[in-house]
Amino acid sequence: MLIVERGRTSKKSDWEERMSVEENKALVRRFYDEFVNGNNPAVAEELIATECSLYMGGNLMGTGPEGYRRTLAMLRSGFPDLHTTIEDVIAEGDKVAERVTTSGTHRGEFMGVAPTGKRISMVGISIFKISEGKVAENRAVPDMLGLMQQIGAVTEPGEHGVEPSR
Repeated sequence: MLIVERGRTSKKSDWEERMSVEENKALVRRFYDEFVNGNNPAVAEELIATECSLYMGGNLMGTGPEGYRRTLAMLRSGFPDLHTTIEDVIAEGDKVAERVTTSGTHRGEFMGVAPTGKRISMVGISIFKISEGKVAENRAVPDMLGLMQQIGAVTEPGEHGVEPSR
């Protein structure tokens, strides 16, 4: 990795680059541990940059700490016991990619669906961009179809006389 400082270009040492990657991974773990699983919206200011964009499945969900707080509140309104487990982590440079499993119980209205009391488990992939020690962008791709099937909002192929296409 190259660094330009006061008109000089220098190469970051392998140690500095590894430390940066490890710090980025630690930041994302803290994001899940404290913000998501700990349901601590106050920590958003420490972890999330002011202009940070949150995309879920290609849709812009919000910007900055407040956008993240609104999204978490929306998820927790339907699944108050929401918990995300990090399954895999891959990091390089300023990017951290994670495969996660999110679980919870459908105890509140979610996307127009009345509470069912059903336990859900949803997999997803998130790619975080880190800048200056904060999350600068998050592109998440959760399995929303699977989630909606689990709470009965969408039928699975073969249910209710609908045959899967071949």
